[in-house]
Amino acid sequence: MFCYANADIRKGEEAQEVFRFIDFWTAHHGGPPRHLVFDSKLTTYHGLDRLDQAGITFLTLRRRSPKLLAEVDQLPPSAWRTITLDVPNRKYRTPRIYEQKVRPKERSFRQFFITDLGHEEPTILLTNDMKSKAATIIARYAKRMLIENALSDAVRFFHIDALSSSVGFKVDFDMTLLVLASGLYRLMASRMRGYDDAQARLIFRDLIDMPADVAIADGEIRVRFHRRAHLPIVLASGILDKPIAVPWWHGYSLRFVQHRTAGSSVRPIPVRGNPG
Repeated sequence: MFCYANADIRKGEEAQEVFRFIDFWTAHHGGPPRHLVFDSKLTTYHGLDRLDQAGITFLTLRRRSPKLLAEVDQLPPSAWRTITLDVPNRKYRTPRIYEQKVRPKERSFRQFFITDLGHEEPTILLTNDMKSKAATIIARYAKRMLIENALSDAVRFFHIDALSSSVGFKVDFDMTLLVLASGLYRLMASRMRGYDDAQARLIFRDLIDMPADVAIADGEIRVRFHRRAHLPIVLASGILDKPIAVPWWHGYSLRFVQHRTAGSSVRPIPVRGNPG
């Protein structure tokens, strides 16, 4: 669920974004969020102290400074222990970890050095969760990569990093359109067998970017797709079974048909450009 976005952050303002989100959440839910997972750039060590003082559990990355990387290299093999993550479909399920308590500013937190997690360099996590097991904490952060993948898809397909507005006050509107488009793709994918977790660009390539014949006949607009490998998946989903009333088409409805209707008088219209 995409419940919050701020497309108007300027360089140097990102350290306060966590607290803007907390204000947003509190206004809508009557209290602060119980657990936050975020990138290291979204606040400072002083901000982490503020979160801990407010009683908000957090989990964040720590930047790989040369000093921290040197500390990782100096650890003896006996200091590391192997854990198993309860994430069945994950490729790297048995990372090695080293846990310690650190005090970056005023308050003490748990710090994890993690290797064999699918990255060349070690991952360094920082949290004020003193009760959960290490495997639970690391698995929770690993799920954050699903969000990273979704953002990567938004960048490559929806161009979230190149919004079209030329003036600042329209950027949030562009972001709203992006969220709506992404939601429509997810809604469509949920009804397509095998595409529940597919990214938008794959959905577009397999299920939307298909040639079709468009015809006007008998008070409706008929669309007949050409035969393609993935067309049976679309037909089996049932989304094409009923005509769709389009309010601004002056009484005309939209109907998807698998074959031409024999004996009907139609005016074919060639489809050009991008059908998405």
